[in-house]
Amino acid sequence: MSPPTIVIPAPVQLVVFDLGGVVVRICRSIKEAGNRVGIDVADEDVTPEHRAQRRAIHREYELGRLTCDEFFEAISRTTLGRYSPEQFRAMHEHWIIGEYAGVAELIDDLHAAGLHTGILSNTNASHWAIMHNQRAGHPVRFVAPRMPRHPHASHLLGLAKPDGHIYRALADRTGFPPASIVFFDDLAENVASAKAEGWHAHQIDHTGEPAEQMRRVLNEEFGIAMS
Repeated sequence: MSPPTIVIPAPVQLVVFDLGGVVVRICRSIKEAGNRVGIDVADEDVTPEHRAQRRAIHREYELGRLTCDEFFEAISRTTLGRYSPEQFRAMHEHWIIGEYAGVAELIDDLHAAGLHTGILSNTNASHWAIMHNQRAGHPVRFVAPRMPRHPHASHLLGLAKPDGHIYRALADRTGFPPASIVFFDDLAENVASAKAEGWHAHQIDHTGEPAEQMRRVLNEEFGIAMS
């Protein structure tokens, strides 16, 4: 009888972050976004039916199939014109509240430890530009989203989580084997899909301190000690 095969996990080479709920704090509802810009979103516009309509449109936007203007026009139509495309644009541009404390320092420490970092996010052209300071005349608001060296986004890939193809696309493009990738996301379905692709995936509680949670996982589960 041959001895049992012992599978030794590959050492961690790449740490990948979702953006919303992991690197940056975001609004979790259209009402919250409306409050940030002084727009009172009526209860009739947050029914399950209306939310489902907006999610379907937003999915197309995240896949890069709609321009920004087309997206705001389509979203406005779901409210029968109660809110204009310009009002939805204002809410959308204030959806990202700010980056979580300590994440930029964590990424710095990972680089200092010789590890690679990446982004894998379901996002869109407008939010990507805001976080990467690509629009003229806009001050630098974010540091951490621009730091990872392998940035990938749904609207650029034409793929979105939790579809397994997006995880394979990142692994193929970066050249890192799945077993060497650690991934942090705030949604259970995205974590489950990443695990199914052989990644070491962990769910982050967006209401807590993501940087502390990620440091703990990296240290306790993978022995990555950082100053």
